[in-house]
Amino acid sequence: MLLAANAATSWASVIIHGTRVIFPSNEKEVSVRLSNEGQVPGLVQMWMDAGDINAKPDETKVPFILTPPLFRVEPGKGQTLRMIYTREPLPQDKESVFYLNLLEVPPRPVDLEAENVNFMQMAFRTRIKVFYRPKALDSQDAYYKGPAQFAWTVVREGSGYALEVRNPTPYYFSLISAGLAAPVEGGTDVMNSEGAMVAPGGTQKYLLKDLKSMPAAGQKVKFEFLNDYGGAVTGEGVLSK
Repeated sequence: MLLAANAATSWASVIIHGTRVIFPSNEKEVSVRLSNEGQVPGLVQMWMDAGDINAKPDETKVPFILTPPLFRVEPGKGQTLRMIYTREPLPQDKESVFYLNLLEVPPRPVDLEAENVNFMQMAFRTRIKVFYRPKALDSQDAYYKGPAQFAWTVVREGSGYALEVRNPTPYYFSLISAGLAAPVEGGTDVMNSEGAMVAPGGTQKYLLKDLKSMPAAGQKVKFEFLNDYGGAVTGEGVLSK
């Protein structure tokens, strides 16, 4: 029996080096490095999707080709995956996001190969974001200044409140936490640490379970987002209302 499980990169033997891929539009291809940190060989299947986590490898439609899509990695060895852009048109005034999938199937234990016994085999799946970045947006300075343009509001969400961010920039930002700073020194911040990505020109809500009343405009907002290298960057904003 074969079962598949979504897993953090570190759970599986075969890991992807990096937590995201940035694909500059002026490049024909980029390389993604993988390595087998385990003690046994791993059979790996790679594919991309456009946002549907349940899409099968042969059902996805993305403007990229992966080579090789299927390979075996020996213990302690590595593999370089080539991600090739097929040049199908993509927006040039904002980023596009896709997802890179890795499915690893460990080998059947040697001591069970000759035995007629039931065996449950676990397949580990890793999924990371791929950001296609147009040449006009290939400025680290503009990217890091993006969060300063966020517009923050608090809105009713069911019987509680949520912090809503509007992203007017052409970049995707993955926020790992967002919330309100304590209004007085020594007070307690009200934070959401579940995280969610906000798209270019889009909005995203972060439920604030501990917020009991509507805050005043001007209250400080605290947040963290992931940069191109997967590192956390802190930022601050102000409630507009």
